[in-house]
Amino acid sequence: MDDPWTQAMRRGDFPAAWGMAAKALAARDPVTRDDPSLPYHLRWVWDGRPFDGRRVLVRCYHGLGDTLMFSRFLPLLARRAARVTVEMQPHLLPLFRGFPGIDLRPFDVARPLPPQECDIEIMELPLALRASPIDAPIPQMGITPAALPSGTVALCWGAGDWDRERSVPQAMFAPLCDGPALSLMPGPSGLPVLNPDGCPLDMVLTAQLVAGSALVITVDTMIAHLAGMLGWPVWLLVKHDPDWRWPTEGTRTPWYPTMRVFRQPAPGDWEAVMADVTRALRHEPVLATGAMT
Repeated sequence: MDDPWTQAMRRGDFPAAWGMAAKALAARDPVTRDDPSLPYHLRWVWDGRPFDGRRVLVRCYHGLGDTLMFSRFLPLLARRAARVTVEMQPHLLPLFRGFPGIDLRPFDVARPLPPQECDIEIMELPLALRASPIDAPIPQMGITPAALPSGTVALCWGAGDWDRERSVPQAMFAPLCDGPALSLMPGPSGLPVLNPDGCPLDMVLTAQLVAGSALVITVDTMIAHLAGMLGWPVWLLVKHDPDWRWPTEGTRTPWYPTMRVFRQPAPGDWEAVMADVTRALRHEPVLATGAMT
């Protein structure tokens, strides 16, 4: 049975989730705040102090996808704080040069920036602001689409080592390559894709490939958040017990209006998911504009 906070987040009951998170925050020992003995992704940063009219340092301690997902709250914070500095993963910095009122700095894990009047981890912003995804529209990222063949489908089947159960065997994506297909994976592929050597390790170039495709089909990884942030049609493939941010009922999520979720009907059943995706792709032809009929 999932914990109440996870259940609230999955069903989009953000006030309930904030209430539980606020109680957990109040119960924390202040001595453990931003504990340097812990890995960055296990640290908590915001201690509940006010941020209105203050200099705020936003720390990005989690994955690239997490930073992308929660970056939508930065403009809301910038309207209320005196100054916002964001210590962001260097790979992502080129995507966010256009965010107004925000000072971007590369995150050096060996030499993090010193604290400011108020420090907060980027994933803590919804709680601090009491803002849902509906309250924080996705900012325009100004990406120029790559020139790709009409109807190209961009594919990502690997989710890395964080949770191997999120990945789909590469061979199961073969039926999705009947038309022009593109790999968004970093390594070589044996599939009949336009780029058999893989996708470059460059976030701007990757974003351009996403924006040049008609549709992105991806497992739960950074690519899903990149496509969602770009407002691009994206089909997300998730395991039966998905991460807290994805629904367990229905196919839509308030985080990304252009996203459609395909969920395993039973643990480990990627065959059923891929059959549904293949069927949907055949019955909903992808257009060059990225729209689906």
